[in-house]
Amino acid sequence: MKKLVRFARGADTLSVAEKVYSIAGFLAIVTTFLLVMSIQTVRLQTTYRHMHASSAEAAINVGRINTLIYAVVMESRGIYMSADRGAMKQFADGLVRRNRELAEAVKSMERTVAADDAAQVSSFRQRIAQFIEFRQELVRRGLEISPAAAREWGDNDTNRTLRNKLNLDLETLERIYGQRAREADELANENRYAAAYLFVLGLVALVFAGLNVVVMRGSVVGALAEITQATDRIAGGDVKSEVPHLGRHDEIGRLARAVQNFRDAVARIFELEEIELGTAQARDAAMTERDKFNDKYQAKKWQLSAAINSMPQGLVMLDGKANVVAMNTNYRGIYNLPETIQAGSTVEEILQHRVRSGLFSGNVAKYVAAVLDRITKREPAVDEVALNDGRIIKIYERPMDGGGWVSVQEDVTEQRQRERILERMERFVATIIENVAEGIIAKDARNLRYVFVNKAAENMIGMSRGEIIGKTARELFSAEAAELIEQRDQQLLAQKQQLEPIVDTIDNAARGRRVISARRVQIGGAGEESHMFVTMVEDRTEGMVAAA
Repeated sequence: MKKLVRFARGADTLSVAEKVYSIAGFLAIVTTFLLVMSIQTVRLQTTYRHMHASSAEAAINVGRINTLIYAVVMESRGIYMSADRGAMKQFADGLVRRNRELAEAVKSMERTVAADDAAQVSSFRQRIAQFIEFRQELVRRGLEISPAAAREWGDNDTNRTLRNKLNLDLETLERIYGQRAREADELANENRYAAAYLFVLGLVALVFAGLNVVVMRGSVVGALAEITQATDRIAGGDVKSEVPHLGRHDEIGRLARAVQNFRDAVARIFELEEIELGTAQARDAAMTERDKFNDKYQAKKWQLSAAINSMPQGLVMLDGKANVVAMNTNYRGIYNLPETIQAGSTVEEILQHRVRSGLFSGNVAKYVAAVLDRITKREPAVDEVALNDGRIIKIYERPMDGGGWVSVQEDVTEQRQRERILERMERFVATIIENVAEGIIAKDARNLRYVFVNKAAENMIGMSRGEIIGKTARELFSAEAAELIEQRDQQLLAQKQQLEPIVDTIDNAARGRRVISARRVQIGGAGEESHMFVTMVEDRTEGMVAAA
């Protein structure tokens, strides 16, 4: 945490590995939240569908039972009013058939019974059984005795009390199923919030992925190229050349200081070689001192090698003929190179080993020719290659002074897998929004122009999204309707959110006069580029007409 605070204040003491691992850790956390929110969204959607389907089916069953009870009562009246058994027979047959249908309808209700209506349905089922039994006895008396006996059996307080209780049961069940439908709507609202969170988390994951690329380019690849150029200048005899990035506190800084020590050692060696000794003793002394500096040079060389091997990425340096000048341990680990491949080996030998180990199946000669061509052109390159074992390696290549080439390679397999998961989540969220029954409209709060509509909104407005996107309400609707829409937008701007539905009547040039219910929310704030109004619209015109 102390290093993070110093980094935020401008005193960068984080190592390259700490930077890369920190960004990868944050990306993993965001990806985990994405997964959790995705599971929650699926769970809410499944619960919503079950509750909506069960409440709808239960309401249909209640309506059907109510209709059948009424039909049975009408058939019973036909029996009461019949003068003889012949006329009574058709009403009796109809009543028996309706009784069977009523029993089947009550039995079908058991599929939708839940904790909130179990007791009521049990009591209702018993009363229906009494009702059916009573009507069966009514038919028997009418057919076997007389219509008068049937009227006497049917005209009593017990029958009327049973009918009243059945009506009360039906009213109670209708209230229960209405409440269940409202609970399903509340679950749908929670699902929309979860979808919004998924979208925000996806944007955060993209920001961290972009930050990782920026850190790699700025902190590793560019710095290594500059240090490599300084090394080439020193090797060419320019011992006064400045070594960049000495002030850094990470692996790059240690590498730069090792190169500076190497430069100092080379400068001292050159100084010794320029000294002319007049005597053999002086010459021997100079050779002894030079040997000491050579030992120091070797020590600094080992320090340089240690600094390169401490990098979290694979590194290989090539000369102008694609021969290996240096490579670190991580590069050897990426391709599982044997000890026989060392500095001085060729790119072709590395490729031949990869062919034998199953990591490369291309044409070796063509690949080597392509590497030599890039070295000749001296153009930096960034590429990704997929190994035969499924790993994905990102390669950053830059030229070195003197015709050499440096390549930094990183295993980005896990990062690409997380990106693919994020893409699937984004497609999943987009599919849900596009296929919900409710119209969804997004508008830029700065200029009140439409920026998104789903399929349901296209159908409600009566225009394609190509005709809607980029226009204002005054360009699509009548002056009166546009003024009402802009008034609602100003109300939303003042209220921040508008979760309660507002019902308005709007004249639509394409679909005529429509009654709509709308809920509005705003995302972001004034002055922000992402400030938007999102409206969830429901067309209630047909429902209002049906109710009338």
